[in-house]
Amino acid sequence: MQNSDRSIPEITIKSFILGVLLSMILAGANAYLGLFAGMTVSASIPAAVISMGVLSLFRKSNILENNIVQTAASAGESLAAGVIFTIPALILMGYWTEFDYWEITKISTIGGVIGVLFTIPLRRALIVEAKLLYPEGIATAEVLKVGESARMKTGTDSSEASDGIRLIGLASIAGGLMKLAHQGFGMWKSTLEGARAIGNSVFSLGTDLSPALISVGYIVGRNISILVFAGGVISWGIAIPIYTAVYGYEGNALDAAWAIWDKDIRYLGVGAMVVGGIWSLIKLAKPLIAGIKSSLQAVQTSLGSEAVRREEKDISIKTVGWILLIMLIPVFLLYWDVIHSFEIAIILTFVMLIFGFLFSAVAAYMAGVVGSSNNPISGVTIATILFSSLLLLMLLGAGSTKGAAMAIIIGAVVCTAAAIGGDNMQDLKTGHLVGATPWKQQIMQTVGVISAALVLGLVLDILHTAYTIGSPALSAPQATLMKSVAEGVFQGNLPWNMVYIGAIVGVLIILVDIRQERVGSEFRVPILAVAVGIYLPLELSVPIFIGGMISHFANKTGATDRTRKRGILLASGLITGEAIMGILVAVPIFVTSDKNWWPKIDGFGWLGPILFALINVWLYFTLIRSKNENN
Repeated sequence: MQNSDRSIPEITIKSFILGVLLSMILAGANAYLGLFAGMTVSASIPAAVISMGVLSLFRKSNILENNIVQTAASAGESLAAGVIFTIPALILMGYWTEFDYWEITKISTIGGVIGVLFTIPLRRALIVEAKLLYPEGIATAEVLKVGESARMKTGTDSSEASDGIRLIGLASIAGGLMKLAHQGFGMWKSTLEGARAIGNSVFSLGTDLSPALISVGYIVGRNISILVFAGGVISWGIAIPIYTAVYGYEGNALDAAWAIWDKDIRYLGVGAMVVGGIWSLIKLAKPLIAGIKSSLQAVQTSLGSEAVRREEKDISIKTVGWILLIMLIPVFLLYWDVIHSFEIAIILTFVMLIFGFLFSAVAAYMAGVVGSSNNPISGVTIATILFSSLLLLMLLGAGSTKGAAMAIIIGAVVCTAAAIGGDNMQDLKTGHLVGATPWKQQIMQTVGVISAALVLGLVLDILHTAYTIGSPALSAPQATLMKSVAEGVFQGNLPWNMVYIGAIVGVLIILVDIRQERVGSEFRVPILAVAVGIYLPLELSVPIFIGGMISHFANKTGATDRTRKRGILLASGLITGEAIMGILVAVPIFVTSDKNWWPKIDGFGWLGPILFALINVWLYFTLIRSKNENN
């Protein structure tokens, strides 16, 4: 749907305000989800549907305004991923005693804006010339086109959009009420789990009762959910039984399994993630170099021509260069404020620049292949923190009290840049398909970054006060991983034997994936999906696997394009409702500093598993119902 050079409103007052608000809301929701589950999902489609519904209340609206709204909104959820994967590690390691609002705002703004800037020169190469798919970008464009088509025919926005908003609203209420009952009133435990010893080997199994995790599994799909679960089986079904058979265990089987996983087994995931991050760079080096050359050539050509079509106008490369140079000043000051050494701060600034660009480019490319929800953010961040820790160890020595924190701050800037880089390219793909103006989208990406950065510090503070980040209620698996790696390097207590074994496992998985690629198999085995599963507790992997299987079996038994989109909206609503309620439950605890503010209601432990099962049934039948409507 191209709009040539005809002037069509894009950044309007209503699209700007709605984009800012949704960026803030979705940033808060995704922050909670990431701290709880260790994974985040793209919010582009629900943001597009909400935008169509809200803008339909105005007399005039168009597809490009809706695209601008989802561009800003998705920037917020992506920035949240970069922040919560890293910054909570500063609390977990004791470097901060409480969240510093302005420091979080600075770090997230710097990283997010750099992520936008790094990927601007790649747009033409990856979207126009390489024609990468960007599956979530295509799906979002289709949603926008359906709404615009209906609006043009009827003079009002699509009834499908209104339907979608109702479904998101209903699912949000369901997810929110389950969270309120569990987290607020303590009506049931969050998990079903158990363990037993067979001989000297301990085996355990469990599942979290979170609708959001089912929804994550549905959104990422069959392949990824199977791989995440397979990673959990490697840790909990193979590694822990072998470990207990060799070394024995103390206490009851379940407590022993958790203690062994926490102390040793999860570091298998660290080794696999590092190998995965390095493999991503190796595999993408050639296409990235070719893409950058192609993009620079295209820029030079456009500079010599006055007739550049509106749909091809990016923020100029000269402007990008100057802003990047200016951004190096706050990056330097950020590092100097911690380390108080001019020379080391300069070195770290350039380390960040190199890693930031490389990994933003990797994220941009990978989003085009597997979508932004499956981007290798964890792997590239772990690789950055490990390298930075080793570099700082050489510069500062093992006795440094600030080296580990400095490595986390470097990783935070790189992680937020990479998260935004992948998201930026996905949104630009959507814009390319609907005829948007790239430079306007790039401006709204920046606006979305700044909007989210202004609320994330407050959200983290509220959640930490209520739940204590790092506790079972909000375990922050990714941030805990980053903290363990950075501290392990400086304290010399990183279980390197487990890291090495994990690296070997990672290499074997890569070999399997290469074999799958050669035989043309539809089922690929991306290493980072398995690595995340190795690191996550099995009780988180199980509901993700169930969600993926619901998607698979529904597709086998009659799901249509329309019902699949409804499934995405239902899943997005469950995630959003649960996440927002998790924050709302925390607010009175934050205000009163009383963790027992909510009264507890006993006697309903049976209700949680039943409601969890009903949510699964609801999602499945949403996917297969009315399968003849579009035939």
